[in-house]
Amino acid sequence: MHDQFSRFTILGAGLVLALSISATHLRAESTPPGQQGQACGSPSSIDDGWEIASPDNVGMDGAQLCTIAARLTQRSTAVHSIVVVRHGKLVFEQYFPGYDQPWGQPDGQYKFNATTKHDMRSASKSVTSLLVGIAIDRKLIAGVDEPVLKFFPDYAAVKQPGWDAITLRHLLTMSSGFKWDEARDWTDPKNDEPHLLTEPDPLGYVLSRPIAAPPDTLWAYSGGSTELLGNIVERASKTSLEAFAREVLFQPLGITDVEWKNYKNGKLAAAAGLRLRPRDAAKIGQLVLNRGQWNGQQIVSADWIAQSITPRFQAVGYFGGTLFYGYQWWMGRSLAGGREINWVAAFGWGGQRIFIVPELDFVMMTTASQYGQPKEGLAAVDILTNIVIPSVRDAH
Repeated sequence: MHDQFSRFTILGAGLVLALSISATHLRAESTPPGQQGQACGSPSSIDDGWEIASPDNVGMDGAQLCTIAARLTQRSTAVHSIVVVRHGKLVFEQYFPGYDQPWGQPDGQYKFNATTKHDMRSASKSVTSLLVGIAIDRKLIAGVDEPVLKFFPDYAAVKQPGWDAITLRHLLTMSSGFKWDEARDWTDPKNDEPHLLTEPDPLGYVLSRPIAAPPDTLWAYSGGSTELLGNIVERASKTSLEAFAREVLFQPLGITDVEWKNYKNGKLAAAAGLRLRPRDAAKIGQLVLNRGQWNGQQIVSADWIAQSITPRFQAVGYFGGTLFYGYQWWMGRSLAGGREINWVAAFGWGGQRIFIVPELDFVMMTTASQYGQPKEGLAAVDILTNIVIPSVRDAH
């Protein structure tokens, strides 16, 4: 599951800073403009729709949150941002310079702040799932049990035996059963994922895959499934996925600085191409936490959120630990203070994470450049489990 579509080789990710740099200096480097002299991690006011509060005012230990930078330095993690939201209020943000591989830009050293967009990579899949839900809410799609091939009559010639049984629900849960393997090295000819980049007609490539197992019997991570979902939304809404997303999701959330990148073949990358500010990505998490509401407006139905974050399959072989999969959303747990805390998450290659913790009413978002690293994303789980969850003081 690499989703590094802009490359054919994985370049080693650099460290955020040399180990000799102190945590104090790291915090100074990462302080956004206008934030000098403020408390560590105090969010900037940039008129993006977030109400800002101090951690102490929402039942969190601000001093404990301020140990994040030192812990990241100790572990030499290539993390670029940490954003924390509690009780619907933005309470903490820190940004760190470092190496990155931004889509469509040169690899190299970058500085990040509250207004810097970052690749979301496969966290884009979770956003695409929300768009499917909105299309269903608006009666543009009848439901998740609609046959996939109903939306692709122009591809009848490439249909393989068994595809008639595949529905949108199977695409959403990665249980379609069509043959797909993207766990291999990017340069491996048996890796299906690069075909989304290189094929003149990537949809035709996906739809021509042979069936390896009946639907609902085999979970296999598949960017091809998400590409089909994105195109289904386009065909049902009669507009581009990006335009639909702007109208029904981003604008209601007050997200104005957004990109959704295309593959080199010109096709929108529904599975991996989204670029957002971390604070805006945290809005996606808050939307899920609020059961589809933002500022009192129901953007996506509460039922769709509930269905999306219901565990459907165990995600065997991905990211370690016990993870479950819903409608393009991950579910897991952390052990903190002797308690198991359940969470929902969007995962993107390289360490992009949106964690939603319903029982503690907070969202944590991270961006990073841990591309191709064996422990990719574990820094975010470490910060979540050992700092942010324990910082909550009013939990019961």
